Amino acid sequence: MSSSSASPSSLLGTSEDPLAPYGWDEDWEAAFAPYAERGLLPGRVIRVDRGQCDVITRAGTVRADTELVTPHDPMRIVCTGDWAAVDPGGDPRYVRTLLPRRTALVRSTSSKRSDGQVLAANVDHAVIAVSLATEFDLGRLERFVALAWESGAQPLVVLTKADLVPEPATLGHLVDDAETAAPGVQVLPVSSATGEGLDVLSAVLSSGTAVLLGQSGAGKSTLANALIGESVQDVQEIRDSDGKGRHTTTTRDLLPLPWGGALIDTPGLRGVGLWDAGSGVSQAFAEIEALAEECRFHDCAHRTEPGCAVLTAVEDGSLPDRRLESYRKLLRENERLAARTDARLRAEIRRDWKQKQATGRHLAELKRGPLRKP
Repeated sequence: MSSSSASPSSLLGTSEDPLAPYGWDEDWEAAFAPYAERGLLPGRVIRVDRGQCDVITRAGTVRADTELVTPHDPMRIVCTGDWAAVDPGGDPRYVRTLLPRRTALVRSTSSKRSDGQVLAANVDHAVIAVSLATEFDLGRLERFVALAWESGAQPLVVLTKADLVPEPATLGHLVDDAETAAPGVQVLPVSSATGEGLDVLSAVLSSGTAVLLGQSGAGKSTLANALIGESVQDVQEIRDSDGKGRHTTTTRDLLPLPWGGALIDTPGLRGVGLWDAGSGVSQAFAEIEALAEECRFHDCAHRTEPGCAVLTAVEDGSLPDRRLESYRKLLRENERLAARTDARLRAEIRRDWKQKQATGRHLAELKRGPLRKP
């Protein structure tokens, strides 16, 4: 029986199913069952632009309007990686609904409304590309890692352009720095020019969907071309002055990988604002969270309190002071964002910080002892 005449259920899980390379499985099939009864087609969104999207279905790639999917809710706007139910025919076609997302990579927008923007949906691996052509920003890397953990995807740090660092010892130090900034996350140096590390990266990404994240000029599009084996993404030269480049990729495209899995390439991200990322920050700074469990006071602010295991680790050098400052910064940012949309929470945070500061001053005074009169 040909793939065109076979039923969807008989195609499921076989190489003949056009949706298989894009991650369709039995769970998605079950979630889609109510829409199949209505005669709708399942498909995965592979590109979104100008209120329309390209959706890969068993009937081929269709162009569909997205206006029927709650356009006033930023978190429900159709994005690349979504699984959707689309009209089987008609002009124009519409995305009728989205299947519940397993994961969603969300950042805050620059608007004062503090809306979240979904960058990619249903991703298993968040590949954070960091260029070795310039000195990389560890604070920005930590921000990307927190964003990735919060999404529910598994972060992976890829140090691109490794061929520009020929000395193994130097490259090893850079890998160590990245591992310190991303504890528990695999760090892989790769070179699209020489092929170094591409076999390992391809093996990691051979199952599930990956999304490429990073600044413009990090080599994401070049890396995508190397993984796919052909030039599907445009590449531009970066500036010699600062190692940055223009946004070569202007849309988020989902592309099947030849050895299995799928890849979403994204435009370079200048701003990486956190959005409701408390658990992501906790995972990105897991060693600090673990140390905090050993503090004398359960509500320790890690500033002046006696018996603070976090400060002790900073003093003995086992925890870099830069890590603690970055942790504090991301926590404050996440709390401020939440406070902007919740007046009650804003008041509670202000009261909590004042209480912690007062407690810290009081404990510090007790530690110093009473002042002696002359």
